[in-house]
Amino acid sequence: MVAEAEALDGAVTATSPRTADSLSITANGATRSLLSDSNSATGPITGPITGPITLRGVVFDMDGTLTVPCIDFAEMRRRVGATSSDILHEIDGWDAPRRAEAYRVIGEMEEEAKQRLQIMPGALELCSFLDARNIRRGLITRNVKDSVDHFHTSFQVPPFSPALSREFQPYKPHAAPLIHICAQWGVSTSEVIMVGDSAKDDVVCGKRAGAITCLLDEAGKFPRVDEMPEDIRPHFRIRSLSEMLDLLMSQMFVLG
Repeated sequence: MVAEAEALDGAVTATSPRTADSLSITANGATRSLLSDSNSATGPITGPITGPITLRGVVFDMDGTLTVPCIDFAEMRRRVGATSSDILHEIDGWDAPRRAEAYRVIGEMEEEAKQRLQIMPGALELCSFLDARNIRRGLITRNVKDSVDHFHTSFQVPPFSPALSREFQPYKPHAAPLIHICAQWGVSTSEVIMVGDSAKDDVVCGKRAGAITCLLDEAGKFPRVDEMPEDIRPHFRIRSLSEMLDLLMSQMFVLG
């Protein structure tokens, strides 16, 4: 069974030494398991997480992860005439005039979303925690560079670097952007966590790259981790970025 955090808030509690079975979150008087399988990994991660794990960096999705969701993707599909869940992949197969019009509509909606942008609760605290421990922060988004720049300036967040937008191709769920960031940092993908709210984009990107994967599921819309299909099954599931802090402070990770 892989990692899962069911509580919306709470603190990590554990016995010592830390094992997968002893790592849990306690909230509202109830204790729930956070992890289950444990061992250390030195190469790309291809199975259940095993620890303790040396952590060198965390790569974040932007929309819905570092920022509060404000783009209506169902409406975007309707307006561009897409029928699949992967809008960008679908429209890239269209003829040039239709593709250009679709990107115009998408750009218009992304510009509107910038005016409503809010930072996700816990994001600044998580960034400060990582920076204080010299853990690198990167960003991968299917949004455009202008939106990434707007995010950095609007909330005075110390820049994520590298910060790859959809101008970098191939984009998620391809592993290339995450592998590129790890190469820039000079670290193994197995020493990096990919965090995002999309199982089909963020988790798949991370798993294909051989990284640790963490699914942010604020709304509880996903099933239990051990009930998810293998290709989109994350190593961890959290309900908030504050819960991510609890996870990082556990003995599962050696920071730096």
